[in-house]
Amino acid sequence: MRKTVPMTRRAILTHVRQTATPRPHALRTTFLIRINDLSRNRARRAVHLRRVGAFRGATSRPILQPTPTPVRRGPPAPAGGYRQLRSSGMDTALSALDLARLQFAFTVSFHIVFPALSIGLASFIAVLEYRWLKTGKQYYKTLCLFWSKIFAVAFGMGVVSGVVMSYQFGTNWSGFSSFAGAVTGPLLMYEVMTAFFLEAGFLGIMLFGWNRVSPRAHFGATLMVAIGTLISTFWILASNSWMQTPQGFEIVDGRVVPTDWFAIIFNPSFPYRLFHMAIAAFIVAALVVAATGAWHLLKGRRDKGVKKMFSMALWLLLVLAPLQAVIGDQHGINTLKHQPAKIAAIEGLWETEKGGTALNLFGIPDMQAETTRYAVKVPHLGSLILTHSWDGEIRGLKDFPPQDRPNSTVVFWSFRIMVGLGFAMIGLAALAWLLRRRGRLYESKWFQRFALVMGPTGFVSLLAGWVTTEAGRQPWVVYGVMRTAQAVSPLSVQQVSLSMMTFVIVYFLVFGTGVYYMLKLMKAGPALPDVEHDDKPDTRPDHTARRPMSAVDELIETV
Repeated sequence: MRKTVPMTRRAILTHVRQTATPRPHALRTTFLIRINDLSRNRARRAVHLRRVGAFRGATSRPILQPTPTPVRRGPPAPAGGYRQLRSSGMDTALSALDLARLQFAFTVSFHIVFPALSIGLASFIAVLEYRWLKTGKQYYKTLCLFWSKIFAVAFGMGVVSGVVMSYQFGTNWSGFSSFAGAVTGPLLMYEVMTAFFLEAGFLGIMLFGWNRVSPRAHFGATLMVAIGTLISTFWILASNSWMQTPQGFEIVDGRVVPTDWFAIIFNPSFPYRLFHMAIAAFIVAALVVAATGAWHLLKGRRDKGVKKMFSMALWLLLVLAPLQAVIGDQHGINTLKHQPAKIAAIEGLWETEKGGTALNLFGIPDMQAETTRYAVKVPHLGSLILTHSWDGEIRGLKDFPPQDRPNSTVVFWSFRIMVGLGFAMIGLAALAWLLRRRGRLYESKWFQRFALVMGPTGFVSLLAGWVTTEAGRQPWVVYGVMRTAQAVSPLSVQQVSLSMMTFVIVYFLVFGTGVYYMLKLMKAGPALPDVEHDDKPDTRPDHTARRPMSAVDELIETV
């Protein structure tokens, strides 16, 4: 048998010239096909090496470099030279990368509102049940049963949307899973084993165990569910914070290898982001509870249960809203240290100003012109807020390469929406305190309308904050280590478009129904009190729920 010896491109061309025959066209065609195959194989190998990174034993950043876009006619390539995936060779307005990002933003936005509400409600229900055990007053138990039902719906939709969202790491973001899965995978596993199992194990007792276990055992189950939601917050924020400020790892054969789990979990941004998110969840729940109480007060209900939940929510808001501002300030200082480009984009700051930086209250950042149009500035206030000094220096966006800049237009306004609503929440809590001192908290109609309107603002502020965090991290998926364009799966525009349309339709149908049901429950309100026994210790037998969502005394059909 003859042994085939690989031939280089030059050897093949030489062989063609030396062995010409009366059929040169056929012979040349055969060899040219072989030449093209050889070139394509080399090109594929080069692209593969660029994507996974041929840097054995590398330990420092930057790790992955963007794949250069080949020269072609048409619109210029995006900043950073990201490789755009197009369908059938046709130019489209959005690439597969853009659609994958939009799809993930859509699903995670739907998801985050339900865990945020369930985190806050779980602790609120635990406090209500504790007060019932301590005082024996029936309206505490009535409120506990009422909000447990809403919590169950929010918890269920949060679990379902979370599972769907996690599958996208394999479908749309396989590059990220392959590169950083050794860190993010175990963190998500810890969340399931320590938090989700705890919640799922005690949730049944919390909802259906009222006359099957002792009151103290039932309170213990409720407390475990509340603790489980906070543990879940811990692990999810640890994973996301590592993507913002990565440390405790090495790069081996183009993949992340953990070297210090303590450093990975307790990375520089983790403490600030954990407390910021946990308090945001409590504020979301407080605003929903206050809005529900305001609705029933406006409808003429004056029973102690409605008054109590309205009052408790506003007390909580009075404490947490100012505290959130303080934690947000510290979080901003930490972000300036570790992600200065994000802060520059948030502030719409392009030039590094010496002797103090002004704060842009409003304006329209223009990424092409590299300026913030119609800016309304307050001299030195930017330095005072971000560095706590009169003349502190803050780097402008022009100090960073264009391909490393976040979209200032997006994060500039998302941040201001979050902060503006935060001040409105502080104002709501302060007005409640003044009206409480004057004895008009339950009589002021205009204030109750204000509280009702403020109900959804917790969700809006939460989403605006996450947009600021995630869009401000771009173009990195792991900050300074892996670019978002390198994390996306090799999908076509049609594939991502089809899955995105499916998600939009299913989410609006399924979760729209769930939200409608929760609003219906809130509109019905807690059970009407037994006036004779409302202030006395509860001696009546407990009600046994027969259906998952029937953990309160009234029937669903009467809602």
